[in-house]
Amino acid sequence: MTKAPAEYPLAGLRVLDFSRVLAGPFAGRMLNDLGADVVKIEPPDGDVTRSWGKVLGGVPGYYHQQNAGKRNICIDLRAEGARELVFDLVRQADILIENYRPDVMPRLGLGYEALAAINPRLIMLSISGFGREGPESRRPAYAPIVHAEVGLLARSLRRDKLPARDLPLSVADTNASLHGLIGLLAAVILRERTGQGQHIDMAMVDATLVTDDQVHYELEDSEATMGLPNDIWETGAGPILLSADFRLLWRQLTGVLALADPSAGISDLEAKIASRRAAVSDFMAGLKTWAEVTTAMDRMNIAWGQLRPGAELRTQPTLAHRHSIIEIDDRQGGTRPIPQSPYRFSNALSGVRGPAPHRGEHNVEVLSDWLALSADKVHDLLERGILARDTDLVP
Repeated sequence: MTKAPAEYPLAGLRVLDFSRVLAGPFAGRMLNDLGADVVKIEPPDGDVTRSWGKVLGGVPGYYHQQNAGKRNICIDLRAEGARELVFDLVRQADILIENYRPDVMPRLGLGYEALAAINPRLIMLSISGFGREGPESRRPAYAPIVHAEVGLLARSLRRDKLPARDLPLSVADTNASLHGLIGLLAAVILRERTGQGQHIDMAMVDATLVTDDQVHYELEDSEATMGLPNDIWETGAGPILLSADFRLLWRQLTGVLALADPSAGISDLEAKIASRRAAVSDFMAGLKTWAEVTTAMDRMNIAWGQLRPGAELRTQPTLAHRHSIIEIDDRQGGTRPIPQSPYRFSNALSGVRGPAPHRGEHNVEVLSDWLALSADKVHDLLERGILARDTDLVP
């Protein structure tokens, strides 16, 4: 992968990404999309996400989405001499990302104090489930654990009356990763004033809590003050969600589209509401095409969304117009889809800059680029077990 040109906002920043799975790798992916040189430091046994998703060109889909564009060095951190190699890389780095449990990096001799001693300008982001200190700091945590601990699953169960299950995406991981990204960029700006680096302690529980726009209902026991929930209706074209409570929808249907009120003469409130909901259900079912749905919702000025299957995302008009899903090299002569960087600048560039790497694919390239090591020296590190590589994929 070539270096990002100067039109990328973060061109020139060097990042060591020790993180794995999602909380951390996602931040590294976004830094890379913005032009940073992100080098993933991967252990010989590999990131667990190399087992998840469709494999193309030796790269599984989950790993590919979170690591596209990065370069890769495969280091056995337990090998004799590995710490010294990491120290050499840290001397050249601006940022380091890791999401081990808080005791792991210090036990390896790679805690922030040791790294800051050799590079005081280093900005280190440490993401963990429950923070670096406290009664649960050593507790293992993946996104579903945090979803449960901060009340998201109990809320979903209570409101939807569905069997208890996890959320269909890892919001605790991505929240921590994105808040970590904000912290990193803030620290880069601060470093311009002070010359000093930072250690950022990002707990997944904190990031998820602060990003939860409805937690105040829980903390103040005030869920009864919420608006009515959004409804899903079956139209003749397919299911839609309306972002309007039923009272507003009824006023718009009767006032704008002249829907007749079938509840005249019904005094019982529940029966009146039931009759009106039945009338709305019949109206929705009578909209046979998406054009008819769009026209009706536009006339009422009601926000709505089609319940679109994930397999049909490419047909979503705005995603298609903005090229939000792009095709990149699949490393076997074709292409594969990946979400594009969401950042759209008026006078700068961003975007996916290549496929995800194999383990150790850039051992020679990065160590030559960052440390001016010769290919023979890199080969010696391989022979000593400090470096490794996918021998069937990387020459």
